[in-house]
Parts: sequence; structure tokens; C-alpha cells
Amino acid sequence: MNENGNGKKGGDSCRKEGRNESWNEIWNEIRVLMRQDAEYPERLLKIPGPPKKLYVLGRVPSERILTVALIGARDCSEYGKYVASGLGAALGRRGIQVVSGMARGIDGISQEAALNAGGSSFGVLGCGVDICYPAGNRRIYDKLRLGGGLLSEYPPGTPPLPGHFPPRNRIVSGLADVVVVVEAREKSGTLITVDMALEQGREVYVVPGRMTDPLSAGCNRLLKLGAGLILSEEEFLEELIQIGKRQGLQAGNTNGGNTSIESTKNLPPELAAVYHALDVTPGSVEEITARLPKEYREEPVNIHLVRLCLENLALQVSPGQFCLRGGESGR
Repeated sequence: MNENGNGKKGGDSCRKEGRNESWNEIWNEIRVLMRQDAEYPERLLKIPGPPKKLYVLGRVPSERILTVALIGARDCSEYGKYVASGLGAALGRRGIQVVSGMARGIDGISQEAALNAGGSSFGVLGCGVDICYPAGNRRIYDKLRLGGGLLSEYPPGTPPLPGHFPPRNRIVSGLADVVVVVEAREKSGTLITVDMALEQGREVYVVPGRMTDPLSAGCNRLLKLGAGLILSEEEFLEELIQIGKRQGLQAGNTNGGNTSIESTKNLPPELAAVYHALDVTPGSVEEITARLPKEYREEPVNIHLVRLCLENLALQVSPGQFCLRGGESGR
């Protein structure tokens, strides 16, 4: 079964391995927080219907630090992967906490990017915290356990049933101060989370998309209804700092930087030039060459594109068509 309950199995329980050292270690790390416990997240106490119990593997988000929920489509585009990875990394470098549902696609990509950038991230599951769902996100599950936390209102051993995910979404938005939608169809589970976020009084921001793109239909509709607009990582971070100040929260450190600069700082100049000539929309070798500075237009651009693909910085989507590569998680 997947998040929408279409019958496909995808959970990966630690129990499959039996009571070995790894399973026992995870089992012994699970804690149960009641509403009256000091460690129970204060943000959740303020939402309608807070969980009576919260099972935790790792940490819970700090109440003193600004927290952003990054959510979106499971079957996202390369553009969505690129934006989710960039935003997750920017928030992670800034020390702003990232929370999401550890789902395939936007959720997992943004969370892994935040962790890889040295930040903290927290996954809210629709199953027991001893079960990695989807199974393909096992790498992210292990990173969250060590670099943040896994949380659920369902006891260990609870399978990922379809009815568990809509209630899970209220916890994702409830733990956040700001909710960001990267890609969403007009009718999607992501918009359920947005509805809950608005009911909880959270700020909602949206990454815009093309009006002909079904994956952006939900985002563009939210913009029409008055959601905040994200035009760049830098501008969004500045707005987050102001939100943090208004709410008396730490908006992280000042180590934020440009994602593309970090990605290319170790590349030779000719490779870096070709990388910067790429876009999230696929282009031909001729189109990419035309965007290069004059001094690099005589370079063997097709060979450089292949090298960038081998470095996981570019993607060949069809013969002769290349674009920037998005995040890799959940594949």
C-alpha cells in the first residue's frame, strides 16, 4: 500500500531481521511522550486534536528554532527535485529545522538535502517509527534517526495503512511555523496538509510553476488564494528571518549560501560554465552552447555534459536533451 492506499506494499520493518542487535538498538531508542511530558512539542499542544501520545525515535524539534515544513508531490518533476533540494539545503545550512513526511519525492528529497547540509530534519510517519515507509527511503530514515528524529502517533509495529496519512499531515503542519509547497496537483494530499496548516494559523508559501504543468496546478491555485510566493532562496530566507523575529524564534545561523555555487566550487572552469548554462527545462546541445560565455563556446560541450551527468549534476532526459538534475532521494 502506498500513501493513498492503492494496495502496493512498501514498508520495511526492522522486525524483518528478527531481534538482532540492530533491531534491539532501535527498539530501545523509542520513547513515548504524553501531552503532560515536558519534552512533548509545545507547538502540537496548540493545534486542534493534538496526539495523545507521540512515539519518538531520535529528537523532537526544538521549540526555540524556526521550523519549516517542505511538502509536495511524490511523482515530482526534475524542476521540483531541484527546487526541493535547493530549499532543503539552504534551510539546513541556515540552521532552520525542516519537517516533512519522509515520503517519496519532494518530502524525502528536501529532508535529505537539509541533513546533508548539516541541518536538522524530522520525519512524521503514518506508521510505527520502527517501520521505514516507503522502503526505498531507508537511507533517509537512518539519517533522520541520527540527525533529527522520527515521530508518529501510532505505536511501534503499526503498518502504513491509508487512513493513517491524513491525520499524520496535521502533525507535519503542526510542528512547523511555516509550510512550503514545492509541487502539487490540483487535487492532492499535499493540499490536505495546507488546509490543516491554515486551520492551525501557519504561514503558507508556494513555489510557482507553469500554468500548463499539472504538477503546478495546486501551487498556482494557492497563489491565487493569497499564499506567499517564493521567487528565490535568498529572498525566502530573509522573509523567514523576519517571521522568526516576530515569533521570538531563532532563524538559524548565517552560513547560508548559493546551492549552485556549492555544487560547482570543485569543478574545472569549463565544466562550471556548462553547468551554469543548464536549466531545469531540457535543452539541446546547441541551445546550451548558445548560453555559454564566448570563451567557452568552442569547448566540446557534449563531452562536458556527459561528465556533468556522471557527476550527478546534469541529466540526459532524451537523446541530445540535457537539464539540471534534481534531488536523488527515494529512487
